[in-house]
Amino acid sequence: MWRTHTPARTSRWPALAVLCAGQLMVILDGTVVNVALPALQRDLGFSPSGLAWVLNAYLVPFGGLLLLSGRLGDLVGRKRVFVAGLVIFTAASLLCGVAQDPATLLAARFVQGAGGAVTSAVTLGMVVTLFPRPRERAKAIGVYSFVQSAGGSLGLLAGGALTQTVGWHWIFFVNVPIGIAAALAAGRVLAPESGAGLREGSDAVGALLVTTALMLGVYTIVGTAGRGWTSAHTLGCGAAALALLLAFVARQAKAAHPLLPLRVFRSREVSGAMGIQALMVAGMFSFQFLCVLYLQKVLGFDELRTGLGIFPVSVSIGALSLGLSPRLIARFGPRAVLLPGLALITGGLAALGRVPAGGSYAVDVLPALLPLGIGFGLAMPSLATLAMSAATPQDSGIASGMFNTMQQIGSAFGLAVLSTLATTHTDALRADGASNTSALTGGYQLAFRIGAALVAVALLLAATLPRPRATALRPASEEEPVAGNAAR
Repeated sequence: MWRTHTPARTSRWPALAVLCAGQLMVILDGTVVNVALPALQRDLGFSPSGLAWVLNAYLVPFGGLLLLSGRLGDLVGRKRVFVAGLVIFTAASLLCGVAQDPATLLAARFVQGAGGAVTSAVTLGMVVTLFPRPRERAKAIGVYSFVQSAGGSLGLLAGGALTQTVGWHWIFFVNVPIGIAAALAAGRVLAPESGAGLREGSDAVGALLVTTALMLGVYTIVGTAGRGWTSAHTLGCGAAALALLLAFVARQAKAAHPLLPLRVFRSREVSGAMGIQALMVAGMFSFQFLCVLYLQKVLGFDELRTGLGIFPVSVSIGALSLGLSPRLIARFGPRAVLLPGLALITGGLAALGRVPAGGSYAVDVLPALLPLGIGFGLAMPSLATLAMSAATPQDSGIASGMFNTMQQIGSAFGLAVLSTLATTHTDALRADGASNTSALTGGYQLAFRIGAALVAVALLLAATLPRPRATALRPASEEEPVAGNAAR
């Protein structure tokens, strides 16, 4: 039997601050390492192929453990899982910072990815449980979405600043005091929970199937950069991951206590939001990864200027996610806000697809970044609201885990596909006699355009979602809290 004791209204916002602090730390670490890769290679002696695994060693466990971690939160209590994830992540960050060789760093990054998955998987589920009233929930999801979406850009700025001023070790050491403070605060401000109990979902075989399938799938995708999409390794591992995933779905349909209750997908809004999330993130990842390369390799920006160059996106996302988006969602519904958000992202990526080799940041890059930030600030809170719209208190952890899993799969797929296309097109242009700068720019342009096409498909999918029912959000005085979650 699920039991939760939601904190009083005055303590909900401190609880949200703790949840977002933990989530921000995890999200930052996904990108803060990007700008430090040259320093890591120089100091620790990474080979070019091994350097990619500084990122991949984090992505594989992160993407593979989200679903299982989310369900564990439903079964044993989300607070316990959240705090456990913070402890694992913080300890692994310390190990990363003191690493003296590639093997130690990669092992610590793997553990760090696991801790990040455990922390992130339950965060959104805890947010929607803390704020059962629609208007308050819209504001809380806006804060969460800002952390989720702007954290990547902030990570680029923080990574550049720390690497250039005090060294790459501090991109990991900075997590230690934040993680300790967040874990201690979580113990005080988060409400105690007793989950449904392991008997309600102790599907060990299902857990093994889905975790193996997701880890193998992410490993296959991130490995395409070195092996190609048509290699025997890629095709074999991809087929094995798909077979394991199908076996997991078949087991969940028949299991008495499934790890992933398939009822979660009965809502068109929820299942549609998951697909839109994957497509949108796959397209947006071309901005987050390839725009950095364009600024550094074509415009000649250093790490700090690169972070500052991307910062307007974070400002735009924050202005929308924390201010306007929650009010628009409460007034018009998430679907109505999602559509213009996706349209703006598509336009921004298409504009980046026209950046010239001799471009200017102020003329060619900044005008494309602003609609990207505004669009993401509108789209991300809307998607989070849709994804959690049909989640019961008993299933909010698994719904949160699914939402984050689709984000990780989308980002891994987007990085692998778009970076491969950019590299292939760049090599072809060089072979035709283009200069290095022109060839690089041509590769980035193609990737940005493909990213725009992916988000355009997400926009078409969003347009097919059912329109909201006539029961619009009532005034706050008339809203009823969700059963079992009322503030005490």
